[in-house]
Amino acid sequence: MPYRKSSSVLLPLALVAVTVSAGRLVADQAPAAASKEAILKASDITPKIFPETVFYRGRVATVQMRNTAGVHFADDLYLLAGLVDVSGYSSSVKEKYQGYLWTEVPVEINGKALKPGAYGIGFVQGSRLIVTDLGSNNVLEASSAKDADLKGPMPLQVVAAPDPGSYRLYVGRDYVTLKRTK
Repeated sequence: MPYRKSSSVLLPLALVAVTVSAGRLVADQAPAAASKEAILKASDITPKIFPETVFYRGRVATVQMRNTAGVHFADDLYLLAGLVDVSGYSSSVKEKYQGYLWTEVPVEINGKALKPGAYGIGFVQGSRLIVTDLGSNNVLEASSAKDADLKGPMPLQVVAAPDPGSYRLYVGRDYVTLKRTK
């Protein structure tokens, strides 16, 4: 006579399987616990969150992915920056366009408001950061500072500023302070 599993054994096993599956479904749909803001290094930034090429002033420039940095905010929004290859641009554009800034949140740069969007950025002589729209029109200018005490300056990096919730965007030893606003 062939072996038959009794329904008294199968029913509890089926209930366990359904309970485990439902628990996984609920866990997958539950909102993630609020995480803290995180500073991103170049190794954290992938083409999934920052494009490898960007449009600026009628051309497409390659992002130097090794020279990217940013902030991942607790609500899953980003502020990212990267240096770009500006070969092919005129000297007047190269003067004020060395990088790309992309922010999903409003920020202040040294106290000056900047709306969410994509921008060209450049640290220029005279200790200034110039932020431009994608057509190379100036949107914001802010004085930058030089940090002679910075250990191991990198071409581009973001570090925490002394003021909580503020960050410094460095290009070499020059920096401006960024702060998310509402």
